[in-house]
Amino acid sequence: MTSKAHADIRLLGSLRTEDSTGIVRMEDRYDTDIDDLWSAITDPGRLARWMGVFEGDLRPGGEYRARYFAGGWEGTGRVEACEPPRRLRVVGTEAGQVNGHVTEVTLRADGDQTILILEVRGMPADMVAAYGAGLQVHVEDLAAYVTGGERCDSDARMEVLFPAYQDVPITHG
Repeated sequence: MTSKAHADIRLLGSLRTEDSTGIVRMEDRYDTDIDDLWSAITDPGRLARWMGVFEGDLRPGGEYRARYFAGGWEGTGRVEACEPPRRLRVVGTEAGQVNGHVTEVTLRADGDQTILILEVRGMPADMVAAYGAGLQVHVEDLAAYVTGGERCDSDARMEVLFPAYQDVPITHG
């Protein structure tokens, strides 16, 4: 997906609102098998190399504390569903907030590659473009990590992605 004004930027996400809350959906293909990608998104040691610091229990029903490198999100979370190596659903609540956002990751094997679908619900509707840009940074950092690369400069990448996501049409449902 690309926007007309930012045709040279590959956007991985779509944006929508429902009941006055924002929803961002990302999809990307990874050059690794499903078990490796599952481990990269659920093993705290591996998460610390591309996404942020996680402390606690990332198993079903478990609770954790996290701090993301990109964007600096910090808060707590609860694992609502965990179906290795296909589906993970967590509810994360930022420090000082009552209501959290729901993050669901679905993985699908495709030969020796894996398709990741990431959907995050519950952010303020007027912030959906910013969340889209931030989530794409995470998705790109994961891709870099599983191929032996490094995380990007998230501030610089946000400066590129945010204006592009502001031009993405938001569907309402």
